[in-house]
Amino acid sequence: MPSSGYIQAAVVLLAVQLVCVGASDADQEAGTVIPAESRPCVDCHAFEFMQRALQDLKKTAFNLDARTETLVLRAERRALCDCMPTNSLR
Repeated sequence: MPSSGYIQAAVVLLAVQLVCVGASDADQEAGTVIPAESRPCVDCHAFEFMQRALQDLKKTAFNLDARTETLVLRAERRALCDCMPTNSLR
């Protein structure tokens, strides 16, 4: 049996949905609908968002690649220093 908190949340969400649907219907009936030509293109915004996300992923991949290379070089240097006597490094 669901708790009263879940039931209250569901009732609030239902009320908000009903208010939003009623408000959007009232806007359309009143003639305040924004013409399609002046509305932002949803596909364009999605494309811009995906472009920014791809750029962020590329930057992250580059940073991870550079960090990995640095760590590998550091590990190789440690391994080299560990197996060579200290006197031969000078």
